[in-house]
Amino acid sequence: MNFKGSIRSKLPGVGTTIFTVMSAYAREHDAINLSQGFPDFQPDSLLQGEVERAIKSGNNQYAPMAGLITLREGIAAKAESLYGAKVDGESEITITAGGTQALFTAIAAMISENDEVILFSPAYDSYAPAVELAGGKTIHYNMEAPGFVINWKQVQKLITQRTRMIVINSPHNPTGTILTDKDMKELQKLTKDTDIIILSDEVYEHIIFDGEMHQSVLRYPALAERSMVVGSFGKTYHATGWKVGYCIAPRELTAEFRKVHQFNVFSVSTPMQYAYAEILNHPHLYQELGAFYQQKRDFFRDAIKGSKFELMDSKGTYFQLVSYKNISEEKDTDFVKWLTREWKVAAIPVSVFYHRNLDQKVIRFCFAKENETLEKAAEKLCKIK
Repeated sequence: MNFKGSIRSKLPGVGTTIFTVMSAYAREHDAINLSQGFPDFQPDSLLQGEVERAIKSGNNQYAPMAGLITLREGIAAKAESLYGAKVDGESEITITAGGTQALFTAIAAMISENDEVILFSPAYDSYAPAVELAGGKTIHYNMEAPGFVINWKQVQKLITQRTRMIVINSPHNPTGTILTDKDMKELQKLTKDTDIIILSDEVYEHIIFDGEMHQSVLRYPALAERSMVVGSFGKTYHATGWKVGYCIAPRELTAEFRKVHQFNVFSVSTPMQYAYAEILNHPHLYQELGAFYQQKRDFFRDAIKGSKFELMDSKGTYFQLVSYKNISEEKDTDFVKWLTREWKVAAIPVSVFYHRNLDQKVIRFCFAKENETLEKAAEKLCKIK
């Protein structure tokens, strides 16, 4: 079929996401896929059992638009337990079809024509297109390898009368860095006495290493009152394909969020919501997550120490950045294809997370895999000269 009319693309510079491209390339070349961020192991049997129970109990029709109240109250209780935040499950939490839908809906609800949104690059690739579709303008602060730190004095220079939102992400995809207490206090100082909204992407909140503490905006009352926090059950419970997330925000912001949400997806998988509401009664599953993934991080790092790749710090998420400058001068987008084609290991080029494809010879591996998978990949990577 061929469309005969003219097409006016709203995202003319956007193609297929790098995650889809590299996963397809990995399949084509029968490579170990350490590119797209998903586990190759199953969710806990307890969670699977709760889904089955919900389905067999007849909970298969539309859930309430905002989500099951039992699930929202469970999220509120967790927020208070972990971060000391008083959140109202009825009016300040909305269940979404994954974290990305929550991000998109928050931006669509809050950003209008010519509003400016500050992004920290490298940034998760859904942020900028969502801003553009809403008619806003992205303002980028580039974080550079190897530390990817933020100079808040430089950020302050980016703020104008048009600045409507600042998007933060900690633990950070793709770099694996985390925001510190000092960072959060600088952000708090920066936004004081403004109408700036903070969109805080915290989908990896429980995957943090080496005894560090996740600095949610919910820990900081002056930030919480202007923030929309996005969480993900998929990242926490090894079920990315179930696509269930949530947004926590003050009731005034939540009211606007839901205006868009109801015409976007309306509601989210009912049996999955029942299952997650029950699984929140077993906090050890998320409390032990950091240690679980730290073991995988350390296993993978130890396994490729003998390679020519240079390891960077991974303080959270399930991603490991490496520099390949000792191997090749190729662009990272070409290098990952060579790596997939010739060495049968797929990775993600970090340059694509920058708005101008800043190539620093850095790529991203996902270590949310069985140790056997990681070991096989490491054997191949260590052979590269």
